[in-house]
Amino acid sequence: MLALDSTIGWLQLFGEPTRVRLLNLVAQEELTVAELTAITELAQPRVSTHLGKLREAGLLRDRKVGASTYYAASEETMPPAARALWKLLRSQIQDDVIDSDKKRMQQLVRAREKAASWPDAVAGQMERYYSPGRTWEATARGLIGLLRLGDVLDAGSGDGAIAQLLAPRAKSVTCLDRSERVMAAARQRLGRERNVRFTVGDLHDLAFRDGQFDQVLLFNVLTYAVTPPRALAEATRVLRAGGDLLVVTLEQHQHEDLTAAYQHVNNGFSVPALKKMLQKAGLAVESCVVSSREKREPHFQVITAVAHKS
Repeated sequence: MLALDSTIGWLQLFGEPTRVRLLNLVAQEELTVAELTAITELAQPRVSTHLGKLREAGLLRDRKVGASTYYAASEETMPPAARALWKLLRSQIQDDVIDSDKKRMQQLVRAREKAASWPDAVAGQMERYYSPGRTWEATARGLIGLLRLGDVLDAGSGDGAIAQLLAPRAKSVTCLDRSERVMAAARQRLGRERNVRFTVGDLHDLAFRDGQFDQVLLFNVLTYAVTPPRALAEATRVLRAGGDLLVVTLEQHQHEDLTAAYQHVNNGFSVPALKKMLQKAGLAVESCVVSSREKREPHFQVITAVAHKS
């Protein structure tokens, strides 16, 4: 719960239209003070003053490139109350000034990119831009070549798309899903792989012996768990000592109207809540962070967690 003074403070911060305009822009693109001044058509001192207040509040990150400083929204590290208010504002605001800012920003960015070579134009933020062949899928497939895996349980594997990537780098992969039809599709995809096994089962009651696996994956399945702590406890039970649990799941959200179509039974997790559940299951949490934010509305955020069984 938030104290009254703290709540009023955040409301006052977001109650200034200029700060909302600036934050909305740098949430979409890294921009300098000069660029923000050109886009908003405001005086440079005014832009600098409001950027300073946003940075002091922990809402921005900045980086130096030569003589220029680029600003961007730092949603991953925003105080929780500020992040919640900002999500609400972004989802609700419809304004001609905001729309005009976006159009001018897009024109400015296109001109910036034309004025420099591609690597120079995106230096320091290459991961945010497309170039031929440079996709996250291509990068992931390349990095998989570095893996050396033992016995892997892909719990909630779906039709085996992840297992197909990992099988050549693993001693064995066991695909588990509660749907007979989905498992049939996984068998069709991976039936020729001699080190892949298929099991129909429940996350909450795994039909495996204690300490059977070196790695357990829970990728995009905890939102289907009726009792997530039980699913994590079962995943921990079947891990060997020294094994790792990897979790990918949605951060807590309020868009159950959208996720209901995918039969989600819960609305994701906060980072502290997921970390606490992992620790209660008996795991040492190596990392548990919001690792990505979807570009399309409503901008679902994704938590990635890595935990170790000692």
